[in-house]
Amino acid sequence: MKDFLKYVLASITGTILSVILLTTFCIISLIGMSVSASQSTAVKDNSVLSINLSGVMSERAENSMLSQLTGKVTGQTGLDEFIDGVRKAKNNDKIKGIYLEAGAFSADSYASLQAARKALLDFRKSGKWIIAYGDTYTQGTYYLASVANKVYLNPQGQIDWHGLASQPIFLKDLLAKFGVKMQVAKVGIYKSATEEFTGDKMSDANREQTTAYIKGIWRNVTKEVSESRNIPIATLNDYADSLITFAAPEDYMKMKLADGLLYTNQVKLLVKKQLGLEQKDRINQLTLADMSNVEGEDAENDDSKIAIYYAYGSIVDGAAGGMFVQEHTIDAQVVCKDLEELADDKDVKAVVFRINSGGGSAYASEQIWHQVMELKKLKPVVVSMGGMAASGGYYIAAPANWIVAEPTTLTGSIGIFGMFPDLSGLLTEKLGVKFDEVKTNRNSSFGTPMRPFSAEEIAYLGRYIDRGYQLFRHRVAEGRKMTDDQVEKIAQGHVYTGEDAYRIRLVDQLGGLDVAIAKAARLAKLSAYGTQNYPQPKEWIDQLFEEANANNYLDEQLRAGLGDFYEPFALMKRLSHQTAIQARMPYFPNIH
Repeated sequence: MKDFLKYVLASITGTILSVILLTTFCIISLIGMSVSASQSTAVKDNSVLSINLSGVMSERAENSMLSQLTGKVTGQTGLDEFIDGVRKAKNNDKIKGIYLEAGAFSADSYASLQAARKALLDFRKSGKWIIAYGDTYTQGTYYLASVANKVYLNPQGQIDWHGLASQPIFLKDLLAKFGVKMQVAKVGIYKSATEEFTGDKMSDANREQTTAYIKGIWRNVTKEVSESRNIPIATLNDYADSLITFAAPEDYMKMKLADGLLYTNQVKLLVKKQLGLEQKDRINQLTLADMSNVEGEDAENDDSKIAIYYAYGSIVDGAAGGMFVQEHTIDAQVVCKDLEELADDKDVKAVVFRINSGGGSAYASEQIWHQVMELKKLKPVVVSMGGMAASGGYYIAAPANWIVAEPTTLTGSIGIFGMFPDLSGLLTEKLGVKFDEVKTNRNSSFGTPMRPFSAEEIAYLGRYIDRGYQLFRHRVAEGRKMTDDQVEKIAQGHVYTGEDAYRIRLVDQLGGLDVAIAKAARLAKLSAYGTQNYPQPKEWIDQLFEEANANNYLDEQLRAGLGDFYEPFALMKRLSHQTAIQARMPYFPNIH
């Protein structure tokens, strides 16, 4: 017994010491990271900004404190981080050029790639050089890298160039195998978000709009690559038709897609030569992370700021956002509070509302619409659209003083729907569960998933959905200074590219975030101003505990295992936790 107690006490003591040591290590690490983040990066003369195009590009850089502590690399680049880093490099005389190294890289949309490419093009127009190199180039990466002065490829490498395709997923028959049906009420012949649960192929209207917007995106891609590489657009389309992905590397040079075939060490020698260095000299390199700590040359004015408020992800109703594990959301309760604070901030003279969302809860969208209207009474509001600002994303954009979109932004989709699962087949036929009921009124049990809706209930629901659609349409009409009838002609859930939306007056101007900021300054009559990004990062301690309690391991595994099927699966999980009345475009456009 004495030995037993001795061993137990030793174990407890060891555990306590381990916890103390681990806690001490974490605190020291956090202090080190805080000090490092607060120090500005000194740029050496004759430097190069080295950008590793790998991982995923999302709307905004989000540094995970838990990932930094554990050493786990997230492989995520924020579009804001990319553009800001390239802009600072352009304005810094000590930085002579950019080296792009292509890898397994993807972006949330071609609009994000287009914005990043414009930043690189602006850098090159300043007289500085860009060199791109890759073992292989994905189509999106090549689109980005084609802006470079020189594009080099590994002697055994590939350039993927095949055009665009959208391949929606349809789950009706899969759900039927489990005895599940989706009951839908919607407004808008083009409102196709529900088709994956109720059909087995694209409707004619959806096929029409999808064809239009992927062709619109591809026109922009081929036009810009054509201008940079001096290759006719027709030739680029011939290349795509010929599936040149499997061509011999030497052929890419004949096609003028590549300027040379080199190995990595040979490219480094070429960069040294560009900098006027000897072979033995070391290249002074900076990363995008380094550039975030490099001081910019923007006009500083603490009394006149333009706030850039980022809203991206699905639009949700408060606590429902908790179901969106590992995904950024636009929580109506949080956004409304933030916009109210910006309205009260005397130093903020204008707000750029940066939206990248395919929509979500119609109710939440209405709440944000109201808060934007309140904000607009006090200061100018300019919307900058990212990859998507459609359905609910357009709802919250409509009241702005001015709307700016990328040519390849997906927007519009003015329409709503309600979707409710009928689990009676699963429960009664598949599992043998029986139900009975008593009720005081004819429709007392409305909304239960244990039985299908009656014709009367569907009629009530349809009228409710129609009222929501009319309100959405009227909000757009008010914001765009159009009549309800004029909006109706371009609504019905129709998705447009930014280019097409500009032609039909849903968008005021084509361009990126910089264009929106310049417009906001003009509306606020500012000659000198600073910019401030919102929402501001959470305190490190809050972020650490929030991530530690997220318990998102299972969700990560599901996302990795299900791939393209993850989004519809996640939607089914979320529907019971938020309003079923949705203003959103197809859940996952699945554009490749």
